[in-house]
This record gives sequence, structure tokens and C-alpha cells, in this order.
Amino acid sequence: MALQAELVAQRKAEAIPDTLLLLEHEPVFTMGSSAKAQNVLLSEAELRERGFDVFEAGRGGDVTYHGPGQVVGYPILDLSPDRRDVHRYVRDLEEVLIRACADFGVAATRIAGLTGAWVGDAKIGAIGVRLSRWVTSHGFALNVRAEALGPFRLIVPCGISDKGVTALELRAGRAVDMDAVMDRLAHHLAAVFERAPLPAASGAYSPLGFGGEGAKRRELLP
Repeated sequence: MALQAELVAQRKAEAIPDTLLLLEHEPVFTMGSSAKAQNVLLSEAELRERGFDVFEAGRGGDVTYHGPGQVVGYPILDLSPDRRDVHRYVRDLEEVLIRACADFGVAATRIAGLTGAWVGDAKIGAIGVRLSRWVTSHGFALNVRAEALGPFRLIVPCGISDKGVTALELRAGRAVDMDAVMDRLAHHLAAVFERAPLPAASGAYSPLGFGGEGAKRRELLP
């Protein structure tokens, strides 16, 4: 969150181009601005005892889970001047997820009245965004491996009680490489937003607190 805030400030100042962060989180539940307490089925203390952090993320939406086996994407984009439409922005992120799933043989779709990418009645990709002076942060999460699904049983994901969650590998029926998923997400986001991607920079933000290899950063040029 601190990294996103810094990049948003730099983007507003036109010090950096549009940027996409791609990463896997340590196990964490995040609460959006519309989160309801009853959608978290254990207390915060109980979740922490089980090894899950809990944060109020400052994005839109309800409660969700992020963790290993899931690719999280944080686009830092300036939607000015010609894409200043929140509804269009969310639909564009859905399109990115749908196209990426198709690359691995999985036909994801939209469900009218709901947000995200779906395979049948199961959500495969979630979206929760924040905009400040038309610069975006937060973004999307794509479930890739089955290991990412278990903790969703501890919440009502996105406040939707009559739908499930699924993962790309389960639907594809084979192992899927996480780096390959990140590459396809970056490719499709650049295409949908009509940008030219620059090469990824991995680990560039370890001084700001990212462990391991850090985030993979894609910069996008007009």
C-alpha cells in the first residue's frame, strides 16, 4: 500500500509512466470500503492466530483474500484525458482477466450486475479499485493455483454468498506457470489500455519492504 501511494504521487507528478505491479502476497485478508463485519467468519484475532494478516485496504468492494498461488495486479494508470469513466475502467480490467484466462484454455465471462471474471458461478478473478484525480491504484487478483482457494472458506468473498471461487489450474486441468500468467496479464493490460509495455523489472522495490523477489513492475508507454 505504501508503494502504491508513492507511485500514485509520482504518476500524478508525471515523474513515471503508467505502471503495473504484479506479485503474490503473503496470506492476507483485505477489507474494502464496503466491507461488512459479518462477511468475515472469524475474528481478526482468530485469523491472525492462523497466520493471516488483516488490513483495511482503502479500495472499493468488500472483503477478499490474497495469498500464494494468486497473481495480484496493481495498475497505476492516469485515465486522463479520454478514459475518465470508472465503469469503463472496471470493465476493461475484466477484459484483461478474461483474455488472460483464454490464453490458458479457460473461457471466463462476466456476470451481469457483478464485478470480476467468472467461470460458471465461480469467480476466478476479483477486482477492487481506487481512483485519485483519475490515477488508479489497487486493481485485480487472479486465482491461479488451487492452494489460493482454501482461505476463502473463512470469509464471504466480496460479500457474495451464493457463488463460489475457482482457480485457473483447476479449470485448465494442468499446471500453469505463475510467471507465464504475469506475462499474459501484462500483455493484455497493455493492449486493452493501448500502451506499449517495457520489460519487467523484478525486485526493484525490495528497499521499500518487499521480501523475496519483490514485485514485478511493468512500465507502459503511450
